[in-house]
Amino acid sequence: MATLPTFFVPHGGGPCFFMDDPRAIWGRMEHFLAGFIADLPERPRALLIVSGHWEEPRFTAHDGERPGLLYDYYGFPEHTYHLRWDAPGAPQVARRAAALLAGAGIAAGTEHERGRDHGVFVPMKVAVPLADIPTAQLSLHAGLDPAEHVAAGRALAPLRDEGVLIVGSGMSFHNLRERGDHVTSRADAFDAALTAAATDPDPVRRADRLAAWSSLPYARFAHPREEHLIPLMAAAGAGGDDPAAHVFRDRVFGWTVSAFRFG
Repeated sequence: MATLPTFFVPHGGGPCFFMDDPRAIWGRMEHFLAGFIADLPERPRALLIVSGHWEEPRFTAHDGERPGLLYDYYGFPEHTYHLRWDAPGAPQVARRAAALLAGAGIAAGTEHERGRDHGVFVPMKVAVPLADIPTAQLSLHAGLDPAEHVAAGRALAPLRDEGVLIVGSGMSFHNLRERGDHVTSRADAFDAALTAAATDPDPVRRADRLAAWSSLPYARFAHPREEHLIPLMAAAGAGGDDPAAHVFRDRVFGWTVSAFRFG
């Protein structure tokens, strides 16, 4: 197989793509998610998803054969707690990811009890509706150190030559309490600075700029806590020296939300 790219994608808000949306608030994001895997020249043999909804004391990969689902959202319609996305697990990919991390001197392990959180099954139910690509999930490291996650991504890069698509799932803007027109100018400023950092053509400088994300304009307004941004660092690190591209931007509730491809 050709070397696969890596992605950082937005996963929306809760089960948003599976609810009534009369104003099409989430329509453009859903359209993007429906195409980012389907449009690849080659179909991945497996997925490795790094979600902003799982943190562990060390990087941890789920190596179960048939993971369940965690409906880790609250206050949504009853039917959204019965959604299914039953792609088989990818235990060999999970163990390979843990071994690559350990080989790079990064503490890592596996577990097989935890289900997939909505940072995995909600966007992947849109992207892979037949649930026919084996999928492993990798946690964040609970310290949320951006440089550490860039380094972890670099360690995982060999998976790209093994038919595994590495996807960081989060949100480039994640301040759920702030909504409305007053948000937009600050969200735009942060998004422009983040995009400049993520698409810097020099990979060393790109990594440094992303690691310093908290110095960007309105960084802590965009991310009071950064767990939804850190998957970007893993995707960028796995992208290595490959070019980076801004592949999606939309505005939702005044938030400016972007996606990136590396490679």
